[in-house]
Formats: sequence, C-alpha cells, structure tokens
Amino acid sequence: MPFDLTHRPRRLRKSANLRRMVSETTLSVNDLIYPLFVDEGIDTAVEVKSMPGVNRIPLSDVANMVKTVEDAGIPAVIFFGIPTEKDAIGSGGWDDEGIVQQAIRVAKQACPDMVVIADTCFCEYTDHGHCGVLHGEEVDNDETLTNLQKEAVSYAKAGVDIVAPSGMMDGMIQAIRQGLDKAGFQDTPIMSYAVKYASGYFGPFRDAADSTPIFGDRAQYQMDPANRREAIKEALLDVDEGADMLMVKPALAYMDIIREVKDATQLPMAVYNVSGEYAMVKAAAANGWIDEKRVVLETMLSFKRAGADMIITYHALDIAVWLNE
Repeated sequence: MPFDLTHRPRRLRKSANLRRMVSETTLSVNDLIYPLFVDEGIDTAVEVKSMPGVNRIPLSDVANMVKTVEDAGIPAVIFFGIPTEKDAIGSGGWDDEGIVQQAIRVAKQACPDMVVIADTCFCEYTDHGHCGVLHGEEVDNDETLTNLQKEAVSYAKAGVDIVAPSGMMDGMIQAIRQGLDKAGFQDTPIMSYAVKYASGYFGPFRDAADSTPIFGDRAQYQMDPANRREAIKEALLDVDEGADMLMVKPALAYMDIIREVKDATQLPMAVYNVSGEYAMVKAAAANGWIDEKRVVLETMLSFKRAGADMIITYHALDIAVWLNE
C-alpha cells in the first residue's frame, strides 16, 4: 500500500520528454569553442600522443579545419601557434607574418562568420618556455605587458575577433585594452584568463604546444590551487581593467570557483576543459572503464550548471555529433 506522500519529485522524471521539459540546464553547440594548434614547421597533421584525436595542423589545413568546425555548428575556434623559431622574449608573438596571424587571416577568409580567438601569451614563442621576459629566473611582469600590447595589436590587425591573454601577468587587461584602443581597435573584446591555476592538468597541452618550461614551473605567476578568495580578487581586477569576458582554467577541479566568479562579476564566463581532463577521459574510455559520450556530456552540463557560458574543449566536434543524434 503506498504511503500518503505530498511531495514526490519523481513525478517529474517519469519520461524522457517530461525530464527534458523541466531540465534546468541545457547544453548546445553554441556553448562550444574548439582549440586548434597550428604548427609552422609541419606539412601534414601530427597527432598529439597524449591527446588522442587532437592534432597539430599545418597552415594549409586551417581553412578545412575551420570549415569542419563551422559545419558542426560550433561558433568559435581558439588558435595556439607553434613557430619554427623562438627567442628569449617571444618576439614571434607580435610578428605580423607569424603563424597565428597567418592562421587568423586564413580562417576569416574561409569562414567570415566564425568567431576567431587568439590565445595571447608567449610560452609557445620563448626559447625558455615561460610566459614572458626573464630577468634571471623571474618573469618581468611590466616588460611582458609591453610585449602583450604588441601581440594583441598584431592579432587585431590580422582580423582576430577576440584576444585571450593567458599569462596571468598583473595589469595585463589594462595594458592590452590601452594598446588596442590606441591602435584603433576599440571594438576588439578581451577574453581574460582571469583565474588560471598552476595546475597538473596542463601536462598534455605542453606536448601539443611545445611549451614546457626548460626550468622551474609557472607557480610564480599562475595561481595556487589552494586559493579561492584570490580568484575573486583576480576576476574583479580584470573587470575593473576592462575585460569583456572572463575565464577559469582548469574547469573540472574548479567548479566552485566558476560559480563564485560568475556570481561576483556577472560577465560572460568561459571555462577551459583542459588537456589533462581530456586525456583522462580518453584513456579511461579506451580501456572500457567509462562510457565516453555519457561522461563527456555530463561533464559539460556540470560546467554549464556551475555558471559557464562558453566551454573551450577538445571534445567539441564529438559533442556536436552527439547533440545532433
């Protein structure tokens, strides 16, 4: 005999359509941004061994890859460049004929409506693998700001839609905003990697981008994973300096931070589902330990539930297929 219960939440879970009607969080291809690694020194795509399904691509493949992303309904790509030559200050980052600048032009010509984002940093361009100018073994914050201005302006001249500074330099948003405005790019938005932790989840990315530091680590400028209040401080500083969008990176282990930053700022929120998160899912799925589709979609919904408006993820093309099934 049934109990006389007034509240039965299960009533709204009885069928798939009913569950869909009352779903609080939705995921669509409009939420996705697909990362692309463009390597100046190759002629054919090369798979990143630690990231199955992810390739470094030559410039000649950029148009086709961006068209594939557009055909999947994904609205944006973010470019990372691997140059053939590096130096101590990362000057390739502001070379108007640099690999990312060329990729931006190719992408916009092939798919004018695609939102093209450029990661704006120097770890791929420096011969030491750190994110700015070194004095001894310390990154000089203010000298790096000057170079970030030049890099952002160079990307804007190439036609980029959004610049995305990721080096966690103090004052980077203010410096870039001033540089863009002075050069006539007042309408170019900035997506700030406002909260970027010194994380072990970045390992495979450094294989993809050839950006492993030759000494030390990046803890002197990226955030301590133990810190929560500092994340709010960093985000609010970037808002004051003129950021148009914010990012939390990594995403999976920092969903509490995503929610707190979103609540504190109300700016559009991007998250980066980083290489280590991707690689773990791929490894577990390859061993038959998890259902890849189910886990990936659940993870993406979790990012959205935490407050993400945009998700940079290497799963994006697969997600687009799954959502359209």
